[in-house]
Amino acid sequence: MIVNLLIKMKKLLYISGILTFFVLMSFMYVDFFSSMTKVDYIDGSKTLKFTTKMNTSHISDAIKINPNTAGFEAEVKKYVNNNFDVFVNGAPKTITFTGSQISGETVWVYFETGGVSDISTLKIKNTILLSSFPKQINLVSIAYKGSQKMMNFQRGKEVNEVSF
Repeated sequence: MIVNLLIKMKKLLYISGILTFFVLMSFMYVDFFSSMTKVDYIDGSKTLKFTTKMNTSHISDAIKINPNTAGFEAEVKKYVNNNFDVFVNGAPKTITFTGSQISGETVWVYFETGGVSDISTLKIKNTILLSSFPKQINLVSIAYKGSQKMMNFQRGKEVNEVSF
């Protein structure tokens, strides 16, 4: 009787160990695909300033260039220009790239659009990394004259619009 109980306990411990192993393994490598963009309205200059945060290896994979090479910033600029569009009150706005910097696993990208005197609607098309990573989520936080709005983008929902 004790032998049967020991055998059952041994099997239970064995099965528990295997289940624990698989549960722990499922958390070992989970890559999260996201970008975050902060949009600030600068009333004095009538400018929308954009700061986008991306994972260095993700953007590097998407544009197929090593982040340590001289051409990286130019390719990031071209990529952002091709994957981020802004419409203020229904009118398309030109984006001006103002710089970027790499800080370890993060790439910061800075761009702006001027001539924005008043916003009733802001529409953004954000396809950053969506074609490279199916589970990519892009978040955009907008600060305009004391109001905060949030947008999210993913495959199938590349365009979003908010009203002020």
